[in-house]
Amino acid sequence: MKNKVTVSIAGQEYNMVAVEDEEYVRKVAGHVDGQIREVMENERLSLANGAVLAAMNIADQYFREQAAAENLRRQIKEGLEETAKLKDELSECKREIFKLQNKK
Repeated sequence: MKNKVTVSIAGQEYNMVAVEDEEYVRKVAGHVDGQIREVMENERLSLANGAVLAAMNIADQYFREQAAAENLRRQIKEGLEETAKLKDELSECKREIFKLQNKK
């Protein structure tokens, strides 16, 4: 189901149609609005230039978060590989202990 939501970004009203709920759409619009207002706060920029700078900031945040997520995925993968290796070593040690105990 598509939701129609009117949001305000940089003082302009926009009618949005989205499958996400209204709260989410407003949250996204609020983030964009905040980014535009932040870059335009101390600069004499047109709305178009402010929107481009805000888009650059948002894209920068996105790519940094992607890199951080990839780093976390790599660390998790390495941790899982190390865990598997340690489990194999533990199993081998248990077999050796069993052999030693049964030699008596």
